[in-house]
Amino acid sequence: MGGEVEEMPVDGEHLALDLVNTTFIRGGLRGHLVDVLVEPAGLAVWVERHAEALDLASVPAGELGAAELAAFRELRRALRGVLGAVVAGGPAAEADVAVVNAAVRAAPGWAELPPGAVGRAVSRSLAGERGAVLSARVARAAVELLTGERRGSVKACPAPGCILFFLQQHARRAWCSTSCGTRVRVARHSRRQAEG
Repeated sequence: MGGEVEEMPVDGEHLALDLVNTTFIRGGLRGHLVDVLVEPAGLAVWVERHAEALDLASVPAGELGAAELAAFRELRRALRGVLGAVVAGGPAAEADVAVVNAAVRAAPGWAELPPGAVGRAVSRSLAGERGAVLSARVARAAVELLTGERRGSVKACPAPGCILFFLQQHARRAWCSTSCGTRVRVARHSRRQAEG
């Protein structure tokens, strides 16, 4: 079932996690799967919401059509597999790793100093296609996350019926969102009341 980017329960975690979290369960255990990337327009909205992380100002102009949507959905599928393996403590499937690496290689990029060496680094890419550059930047962010110091902070939400990932920024954070934590606490309280 399609949804709107604005409906995403968790957004603003990390670029790669935000892509994976474009599919979520609405309604907990008895809920239904929502996918905000079913149309190119949904991808365009997601990209615009992540303009800063994607350094959109340095990306070639162009439309995001069906081919770009399919590439992002395949990257999302592979990243979900890799993240699941990382959280479980096992190796990721080679096919998933290959998809992520292919996306990175599709638009080789680098960072340059900004004018006057003041401000954020400026991203540059060799490829000229908007979709390839954008998916490469998401894949590169995933590689940096999963090979860096924050790898151990990647968590899968343990709430029943939740399929989202988040970065555990502090030790007390146990859920992807307050709604998942509330749902678990209410269920726990109801169970205790029924038993007691």
